[in-house]
Amino acid sequence: MTLTRPLTQARTLALLVPAIALAGALGSQYIGHLYPCEMCHWQRWPHYAALALALAAFATGQSKATRSLVILAALAIFISGAIGVFHAGVEYRWWEGFTTCTGLPNGAAGGDIMAQILAAPIVRCDQAQWTLGDISLAGFNALLSIPAAIAIWVLCLKQR
Repeated sequence: MTLTRPLTQARTLALLVPAIALAGALGSQYIGHLYPCEMCHWQRWPHYAALALALAAFATGQSKATRSLVILAALAIFISGAIGVFHAGVEYRWWEGFTTCTGLPNGAAGGDIMAQILAAPIVRCDQAQWTLGDISLAGFNALLSIPAAIAIWVLCLKQR
């Protein structure tokens, strides 16, 4: 099977979108010191899956499995965007989240649990740590991921 130009573009997009989203998320965490809440982590997991699926699509070369892997990567990207919509809604107080989003000590290190509690950053899911033009990072994830997933699906449909 020879890959058409649209499928090659879809495969590339399926690799770039989660890579860029995760680079932004991890960069904001480790360089910008914005600690992720629980729902921020929820948005990352589908991007990790999408990245793995897109890499597998490149590893398959020009096989029939390539299109299926790209479609699954797009689904994972879309799921991350949908979680981003939900998280942004919680931040804007459009609806309530279903988690308390607080950091808890694990006590596994055998250290002082009170010291762990006092040292742990408490990050709430209903408060955006950073915004640009009143759009939070969760909102930007939704604005990036959902249209990108749709574009990937459209490109995959042209492969037929």
